[in-house]
Order: sequence, then structure tokens, then C-alpha cells
Amino acid sequence: MCLIFFSIDNHPTYKLIVAGNRDEFYGRKTAAANYWTDHPEILGGRDLEAGGTWLAMNKNGRISFITNFRDPSHINATAPSRGKLVSDFVLDNQNPFDYLKQLEPYAKTYNGFNLIVGDASGFAYLSNYGEGAQKLKPGFYGLSNHLLNTPWPKVTEGRKRLVPLLNEKKIEPEEIFEVLHSESQAEDSKLPSTGVPLELERALSAMFIKTPNYGSRCSTVILIDHNKQVSFSERVYLPGTNEFTTQVFKFTI
Repeated sequence: MCLIFFSIDNHPTYKLIVAGNRDEFYGRKTAAANYWTDHPEILGGRDLEAGGTWLAMNKNGRISFITNFRDPSHINATAPSRGKLVSDFVLDNQNPFDYLKQLEPYAKTYNGFNLIVGDASGFAYLSNYGEGAQKLKPGFYGLSNHLLNTPWPKVTEGRKRLVPLLNEKKIEPEEIFEVLHSESQAEDSKLPSTGVPLELERALSAMFIKTPNYGSRCSTVILIDHNKQVSFSERVYLPGTNEFTTQVFKFTI
């Protein structure tokens, strides 16, 4: 993922709400969300080139998602796949915080990342640009390609527009998808400086990104209510267009 909003134990109906966009090069081979043939208890998309994933969930309630930390001057082409950190967690049974503490000594071997992991016991966060693993309290969080809750324009806009929807007793994924599809770009004065050219920085400031060869490939909305009912919706876009297909998966943890 490259933009993700999530609410933990902060809603009368839903224990967890996740809404995010995955941005990637259009040419990178990926599989849309589905139950994995080699691990049918896992639901999520797959990176068919590196073998990992950006977001996945186990039917037992374990869930993880990751964003890249944008720092183009420090990219190691031989670094291990960050997507494997997600799949390793959902296939494991370790406590979320303990999983991240075990990862900490090796975190710098990966290119920049923000990793969220969670299960019924709680949620935790680790960035290899941050200050170590953190347990997350109940609340509403926004995350892009910097540290958790960094107020980049797209994070600020998304939080502002999603809060009214998340205050509703029943949440409609369609309404969240509409927010995630915003192509509005930030004013130059509000752009972060991440080491990419200004024109690209502008394009990347939108919640829904479109460039000739890179952009938002899919949007995901996950709702888990207090009765352990899961609704997992994914909208996959034809690269560089507004055309999409939507899949919805439902199960009980």
C-alpha cells in the first residue's frame, strides 16, 4: 500500500476499519485479492515478481499491511522483499509486538518501510526510519510514505473526508472507495520534499495517482465488526484509467 487509513477499536460497530490504495508501476505483475492456493486460510493480493504482498489477512484474524518509506536516494536494489514481512506475519502465530521486536535488529536490511501488524490481542507498528516497534492504542490513523500520522496533504485530506463516514453506525464501502479515488493534487507550497522531481511530487500528492507508467492499481476496504464478521472489498483499476472491477469476500473469524 502507499496510502492507508485504519481505525482500531474506535467505532461502535466495527473493531477494525481499513481503507487504502496500492500504488505501483503498471508493468509489475500482481494477482488481485483472493484466497491463496498454497495457503487457503490467507486472503490478499500477491506480488507475482517478489512473492510477497502489500496487505493480507488470515481467517483467524491476523492482518498486516505495509507502505514504502519514500527515500529515493537510499534504495538498495539487492534488499530483500518488504512484502514478505506481511506474509510472514499472517502465516505466523507470534504476538504482533513480539514479531516486530524480533524484526527490529534486521529492519535496516530492507528498503524503507512502515509495517502494521495485528490480531485479537492488539496492533503494532514498525518503521525502519522510526524509533522502534510501537504498540498502537485505539484510534484513527493515517499512513502514506512517511512515518505514521505524518500530515502529508493526502493523509490530511483523507482523514478529513473519512471521519464523517466513519461516524456512521453502518459503513458503506462504496462511499469509502469514492474518497480513495480523489485525484486532487496538493498546492506546491504544501508538498513534501522527498527527493523526487517537482512534477512527480505533485502527481504523488493525490490520493489516487495517475502517471503514464505508475499509479493506483487497487483500493481496499476491510470492515471487521464486534461479532467477528469480516467484509473484505477490493476494487482493481485498469492501469491509468477509471475502469475497475470489484470483489467482495465475507467470512467469520
